[in-house]
Amino acid sequence: MTAEPVITGAFQKTPKDSLLQKIKGKSAVVGIVGLGYVGLPLALEMARAGYQVIGIEENPFRVQKVNRGESYITDVPDQELQFLVKSGAIAAVNDFSCVPAIDIIIICVPTPLTRNLVPDLQYVENVTRSIAAGLRRGQLVSLESTTYPGTVEEVILPILESSGLKAEIDFFLVHSPERVDPGNKRYTMKNTSRVVGAIGPASLEVALSFYSQTVEKVVPVSSTRTAELVKVFENTFRAVNIALVNELAMLCDLMELNVWEVLDAAFTKPFGIIPFYPGPGVGGHCIPVDPHYLEWKARELNFNTHFIALAGEINRKMPEFVQRKALRILNNMGIPASRAQILVLGVAYKKDVADSRESPAIQVIRLLLRDGARVLYHDELVKRIQDRELDMASTPLSEEVIRASDLVIITTDHSHLDYQWVVEKAKHVLDTRNATRYVANNRERITLL
Repeated sequence: MTAEPVITGAFQKTPKDSLLQKIKGKSAVVGIVGLGYVGLPLALEMARAGYQVIGIEENPFRVQKVNRGESYITDVPDQELQFLVKSGAIAAVNDFSCVPAIDIIIICVPTPLTRNLVPDLQYVENVTRSIAAGLRRGQLVSLESTTYPGTVEEVILPILESSGLKAEIDFFLVHSPERVDPGNKRYTMKNTSRVVGAIGPASLEVALSFYSQTVEKVVPVSSTRTAELVKVFENTFRAVNIALVNELAMLCDLMELNVWEVLDAAFTKPFGIIPFYPGPGVGGHCIPVDPHYLEWKARELNFNTHFIALAGEINRKMPEFVQRKALRILNNMGIPASRAQILVLGVAYKKDVADSRESPAIQVIRLLLRDGARVLYHDELVKRIQDRELDMASTPLSEEVIRASDLVIITTDHSHLDYQWVVEKAKHVLDTRNATRYVANNRERITLL
């Protein structure tokens, strides 16, 4: 099938040629749907590359913040956002009326799970319907949200073609999964390879031209399904390996061995092993969620993904393991949980980020509260946690608070904390991250995971 030419100035161009010209000339307008942990950093990267960027975000608070040049994402500096907003390179809106004016539409909305660990694609489906209502010829739509293989072809494509336009002829459709690692200063969007899978050769050509303007290396694959599987496999790989070292940590606890010493020694081998470390569980929006997207899709094929199920089971049990270890320490101190004050240090799901989504620390807090303990938490980057019935504010960290606590549990190893000082003031510390690795004094007060 041949694309019908369109009139562009004095020349007749196909929708593909017209869009390629805009991409190469940096005159294409980029629309990013969802200005969260993926979308806002992506908006900056596109604006840095010279594109005009319009962010579509349903949260009016975020829209106002962006248009004032105020960042709410740790990896996005206020100063640069202010500059790009004032220069007109970035603007945010909260509706889809601008879709016809956009040339490249990138979807960066959440893909959560239901309580039954079933994919919840309501955000993807809803924004795709809104895009379809304003879709015109000569646009590229890219899904960057992580999802199961088949989502683009089975969910997004039919919705977009309900507009009457045809993919590969009138518009172009790809999946290019985000590979954002919040807080990672070494690997950014620009120097992290970008995988792209398309529904056809025209879409792939357009997408490769676009992404190669902003990313150092673009890796084309044969289909959107392949690209979708690449991302969920990456996160499944991490989930399984983290589960393996978490299981080792529980075994070492029974054997009265130091799991960190075992791992440090094992990782001195220069081949055949990759470092992963245990912790109080897994958090964030990727590791606890994405493997179950693949697990759910596999069940459609009557295929059981044993590794994924087992890894999820082990990782979800880690907060309970931390709880039991905390109660054991208190018991050795002669303090029942119902009379104990426990200070939890860090509720972000990983070090040096302000993100507490799916954080295992929150589950640890919930379990200790259920035991009747008085629980405080301190996290300089997460001032408040509101998770279902749990609503707590961060306690300022002081010598008095530490001394008044029967047990301090380190659940996130933020870099800015002085762990030597914490151990000096604490009655006892349960360290689930080996944050006290370099603390030389008072080690008898430290219990490692």
